[in-house]
Amino acid sequence: MKILMITSEAFPFVKTGGLADAVSALAIALHKCGHDVRIVLPRYYTIRRDSLELLNAPLKINIGNKVYSTSIYKTTMPGTTNRTDKIGLPVYFIDYEPAFGRDGVYGSKTESDFRDNPFRFSILCNGVFELCKKINWYPDIMHAHDWASALVPVLLKFYKRKEQFSQVSSVLTIHNLGYQGVYSKENYPITGMKWTEFYKAGFEDWDNINFLKAGLVSADVLTTVSPTYAQEIQTAAYGFRMDPIIRNRKSDVYGILNGVNIDVWNPMNDNKITANYSVKTMDKKAENKAELQKRMGLKIDSTIPVVGIITRLTDQKGVSELFGPTYGCVYNMCVDFKMQFIVLGSGEKWCEDELRNLNSKLPNMGVYIGYDDELSHLIEAGSDFYLMPSKYEPCGLNQMYSLMYGTLPIVRRTGGLADTVEQYNEKTGEGTGFMLNDLTPRSIYDTVGWAMYAWYNKPEHIKKMKIAGMKKNFSWEMSAKKYEDVYKIAQNKVKE
Repeated sequence: MKILMITSEAFPFVKTGGLADAVSALAIALHKCGHDVRIVLPRYYTIRRDSLELLNAPLKINIGNKVYSTSIYKTTMPGTTNRTDKIGLPVYFIDYEPAFGRDGVYGSKTESDFRDNPFRFSILCNGVFELCKKINWYPDIMHAHDWASALVPVLLKFYKRKEQFSQVSSVLTIHNLGYQGVYSKENYPITGMKWTEFYKAGFEDWDNINFLKAGLVSADVLTTVSPTYAQEIQTAAYGFRMDPIIRNRKSDVYGILNGVNIDVWNPMNDNKITANYSVKTMDKKAENKAELQKRMGLKIDSTIPVVGIITRLTDQKGVSELFGPTYGCVYNMCVDFKMQFIVLGSGEKWCEDELRNLNSKLPNMGVYIGYDDELSHLIEAGSDFYLMPSKYEPCGLNQMYSLMYGTLPIVRRTGGLADTVEQYNEKTGEGTGFMLNDLTPRSIYDTVGWAMYAWYNKPEHIKKMKIAGMKKNFSWEMSAKKYEDVYKIAQNKVKE
């Protein structure tokens, strides 16, 4: 099967969140299954041209009455050419300086959301079709990811199936319904769509255009990144106003849990941690804990539980309940419980400032504002618990990393967290983590307190849960098999 992934980010080229990891890992897993998989994304300012191959002749992209002359660069996904009988996974970059020649993927430090994002990602989505013509390669499946590439199934449905793309099916994966690409209606012409299709294609959103909404209406099949999230987004509580559309298409919605890239996240061969370990050598995890405590300026003591968190400091992640200066629970947790608390993250300024304030007051707290990939691996390997009290979590990856690294998740029962973490049974010691139902400071405090009680009073349960978590299988191979089934369903829709 020929599959084209269209995305705004892909690891290791550009990453702002879990989307980049998921797209690349799924593509690699499908590639390993024998499919002809390719990825296309913008060439941002941070992706160096000298590391890429320039394809001959410019790529002309026609949008409305204008023609944009762009360049196409190509490389191979790292790690996909190790076997001599395999062709590497191609990655294409659309290079157009006015759209992508700046620092930032969706926004910058001074402009959180670029006002010309409709133009930028319309260049990407319209360019995809011209790229296929240029390289004379037509996929069976065009797989778009989130709002930035949601225009692809719209263009395919309304225009391109009259051309060389008549047998191409579209799949749109919702990684996070909270980000929809809503902009002023005056941007509509830059999509390449005609005004006569404005309502039919689903763009209209209270006198704005909504890229994701149009994709939800137009794609042959919709997927989300966990079974629970697929159900949640059909409700008003989690649907971000899109739930009526998704309920109307519920027979076309499939929840497929993301996997973990075990080439990157695996305690047995992770070169970013101090000591490698497995279920049989779990005692070596203590070496990572000591190094983590040392790096974060905390007392080196194996008997004190370390609670780690790696997060975007945004409302979705429960930061107000954790760090809010008025009623956040972290201060009381660090004072009341004999524990150490480590935070790696960046985001809203008030939260970054409050974290610095808390760090100055609490000797058992370590804070790193920003992102450090090596530190993120060390936190997973060196922590005893991982806190993830999200308001909603489509899939979540860190709780799966934690389980694989023998670090017990403390999570809210939502989305992919509910699908991957099993609640602790304090009578039997069964389970793989601790769950809270309500997102309140008190609920977080109580659940962390429950975990601390188990640490100090039920060490045999803690060990049992760590072993159970490390034995879980979160491979992308399982997810890829389910996507193969979805692709076949999408293909049958075009044939009908």
